[in-house]
Amino acid sequence: MRTALISGAGIAGPALAYWLKAADFEPTLVERAPALRQGGYVIDFWGLGYDLAERMGLLGDINRVGYHMREMRIVDGGGRSVAGFGAEIFSELTAGRYVTLQRSDLSRLLFERSQGQVESIFGDTIVALEEQADCVRVRFERERERRFDLVIGADGLHSRTRALAFGPQSGFEKHLGYAVAAFEARGYRPRDEDIYLMYGRPGRMLGRFTLRDDRTLFLFVFLSTREELPTTMDAQKALLDDLYRHDGWECRKILAELERTESLYFDSVTQIRMQNWSRGRIALVGDAAFCV
Repeated sequence: MRTALISGAGIAGPALAYWLKAADFEPTLVERAPALRQGGYVIDFWGLGYDLAERMGLLGDINRVGYHMREMRIVDGGGRSVAGFGAEIFSELTAGRYVTLQRSDLSRLLFERSQGQVESIFGDTIVALEEQADCVRVRFERERERRFDLVIGADGLHSRTRALAFGPQSGFEKHLGYAVAAFEARGYRPRDEDIYLMYGRPGRMLGRFTLRDDRTLFLFVFLSTREELPTTMDAQKALLDDLYRHDGWECRKILAELERTESLYFDSVTQIRMQNWSRGRIALVGDAAFCV
């Protein structure tokens, strides 16, 4: 039985664990977070990913937890519709094989698909890799040292595996000039079911999307240089408040919800460019290899 260590339990990691198990590997997932991550943004799910989910027997669950968006609506400062389109065009172009869902929901479904067959280690991370002729020796922050036939980094844009095996992120990232932030709030009004609303000013945009269980997702996208990005949640909230507090629509109301949230996704929009995604027994997949 060949062994493989996969760092990252987001989307690429659990999906890879499933397919490696099907190919008679013995995969182990290691995730820095103490549990599967919640929240984050929504994604449009179609194409090859949709086909693979069907092969994994996940389409029923994905359509159950997903959202079938009816409209993309662009509004002005007074909340009046100024542009947009119906989302049925996406269904027509994909023969109905299209759904919008939260990234965390897709991650959970992929993880559950191989649960009980794949070893999972939460609350730990790789701190050293040493490739040998017949294995890779892996040192963890908490676990004892172990050996694996393969090590695969599926640990996202800020991949620890990539840094250990290929070098620092600065050698591979191309900042695209934007940053993004997302958070959820409960009980927000108004609610526009299955409609994505977007309000924009030069250099920044704010979107609102209604979720189940009386939740609403808010998405900020704004011009930014890498050096500007703060690292603490208080500083991130302060930056968003400074950027949006003088804008119209529902910006002040949304910023009030932002101030109360305890969970905020905040990062740069960055592309990873590499000459190769593997070196010996160590490889990269997903955002760790080729984001965005």
